[in-house]
Amino acid sequence: MSRGSGATLGLHSRARFLMARLRERLWFKPLISCALSLVAAFVAGLADHVETAQSFPDISSESIEALLSITSASMLVIAVFAVGAMVSAYASASSAATPHSFPLVLADDVSQNALSTFIGAFIFSIVALVAILNGYYDQAGRFVLFVITIFVFAMVILGFVRWVDRIARLGRMGNTIEKVEAATDAALKMQAQRPTLGAVNADAAGHGTAIYPETVGYVQNIDVEKLQRLAEKNDGTISVCALPGAFVTPGSPLAYFEEQGPQDKDGLRKTIVEAFEIASQRSFESDPCFGLSVLSEIASRAMSPAVNDPGTAIDITGSMIRLFVRWAQASEKSDEPPVEYGRIRMPAVSLTRMFDAAFSGIARDGASSVEVAVRLQKAFHSLTLQGHGDMEQAAITHSKLALRYADLSLKLPEEREAVESAAPKSASC
Repeated sequence: MSRGSGATLGLHSRARFLMARLRERLWFKPLISCALSLVAAFVAGLADHVETAQSFPDISSESIEALLSITSASMLVIAVFAVGAMVSAYASASSAATPHSFPLVLADDVSQNALSTFIGAFIFSIVALVAILNGYYDQAGRFVLFVITIFVFAMVILGFVRWVDRIARLGRMGNTIEKVEAATDAALKMQAQRPTLGAVNADAAGHGTAIYPETVGYVQNIDVEKLQRLAEKNDGTISVCALPGAFVTPGSPLAYFEEQGPQDKDGLRKTIVEAFEIASQRSFESDPCFGLSVLSEIASRAMSPAVNDPGTAIDITGSMIRLFVRWAQASEKSDEPPVEYGRIRMPAVSLTRMFDAAFSGIARDGASSVEVAVRLQKAFHSLTLQGHGDMEQAAITHSKLALRYADLSLKLPEEREAVESAAPKSASC
């Protein structure tokens, strides 16, 4: 792969991360909708300046005023109602599943599009009503405004129907699990295709000048392209030791810089730290382990005595199987990962770490439920049959751990035998 295509992938990854952050802001799409509404209201007046303006049908101002008055009076009320329903759905997702799923529920496209449509229609109707009452439009302008108003009405009705269908499921357990699984699947596929984000695959141990952050938080994203440019400029190499999802403090190094000669070390430290996006929360886009741990949290919460819902834990186990099978398939289809940034060294996320995030909590908290314990062992057995050597070893290791948990938690010998009979043969021996 050429350096240009590597830079393109790096920019795409950065843009994907920034777009995901914008989607979590509830004001982003309504702001765009408001801007388009203002443009539409004033663009209608340009029709009066075309040569064929007199050939347009003559629409009375009163009819347009009536439509705009109805829209302006109703859309703000509907928008407030929509916000209230969305907040209730967000609270339901946080309490029923896990608070870590909140950003995914908040970024629901249908709900945000519906809210944007309602607010945009309200702004459009107010601006257009003021303009038509002050004689801004002539014959052609009124016709174009009438057409735009009908289009806005259609968008409102369509958006409301879609939103009612979505809000009935938004925040429910099944819907939340689907969103978390989809986000985790995207992160795992990205990890399978670019396990080191285009850098040289190397051990986490580094040499040279240690670079420490000034804040406490989680690494959300790494701008590898920026690190590569810095390393080339200073004729050195950078060894990254804090991958996305790592919790860092001013005492834990982000990376090590190996320079060839004397450099402006203070400037280097600042620039390297700026390439790491550090925040108080983890993100799904670049951190597949976070999505796996969120799914595991939902399963563990379902197995708590207050909820006692083994069915959800079993569903989560099925999600884990799908995710790891897809990851294995994506890994097999991908060629040897190309080195796009030769001066950057970075370890790949280990499969052991991903299995720990996915199954350790379920094995511990679901050990007292024979249904969950059996389903978990069947999951490990399925994963050993995928023909992936590392995955087979990780599945056997976690199968043995889950068997120990079940042996300590289950009271009846028959239940322990059922769990052991479902385990991979190499784990039960």
